[in-house]
Amino acid sequence: KELSRSALDAWVGKAQVLGAKGLLWVRVKSDGKLESPVAKFLPDNFFEQLQAIFPTIAHGSIVFLVAGEYKSTWEILGRLRLALAQEFQLISKDRFDFVWVTDFPLLEYDEDGKRWEAMHHPFTAPQEGWEKLEPSQIKARAYDVILNGVELGGGSIRIHSAQVQKKIFELLGLTKEQVKAKFGFLLEAQELGFPPHGGIALGLDRLLMLLTGTKSIREVIAFPKTARGYDPLMESPTTVSDEQLKEYGLRLLPSKKNKE
Repeated sequence: KELSRSALDAWVGKAQVLGAKGLLWVRVKSDGKLESPVAKFLPDNFFEQLQAIFPTIAHGSIVFLVAGEYKSTWEILGRLRLALAQEFQLISKDRFDFVWVTDFPLLEYDEDGKRWEAMHHPFTAPQEGWEKLEPSQIKARAYDVILNGVELGGGSIRIHSAQVQKKIFELLGLTKEQVKAKFGFLLEAQELGFPPHGGIALGLDRLLMLLTGTKSIREVIAFPKTARGYDPLMESPTTVSDEQLKEYGLRLLPSKKNKE
């Protein structure tokens, strides 16, 4: 479908709704010339540069560019790609395409806290050869199974070596005292003989949603809750008496809004 210049400009606003600060588009016209709000600033060999990155690009193609921090920009481009595919009906409704995602980063850097954090949890095993890598390059032995872009389930292989576990805690910035206080029991169990283990959790309701072509997962859940979290079958949540709260050592306090 040939898009007008105004239609392309409209995608700038759509991209901003998806989280982008802006969107730049470049169209390669049939004669090889470039059409873009910044066309006069592009080098003469820009199309050749695009071909080096995207060998399948051809005359008539449109390139969308988003700038920003690496991780967040990829997420925005992913949302934009899906929005474009839905807009132009490029997603087949008669196919089931599975994919395994297996090379998750083990750690991610927290800019605010200035330290490394576990991408999933600190008990996920690293892939082989991790000892020689920088923290940003270490991959996890974790996996997700995806169907038509929807996560059906995920899991991981857990750490069963006390030495590996201690090193991961060290990378996360935990002191020996903190490790002993919080995870001493775990390290002791690993030293006494922790079997290699792992697992996966699958969302059968998500699978049923895709198999039946249902747009909302609530349509395939046996007893879905309302939008406000109310369960019509169990009639919960319900009010709790002061006597019941007292049994558990609890007391409800008025919110600040009610005090005002």
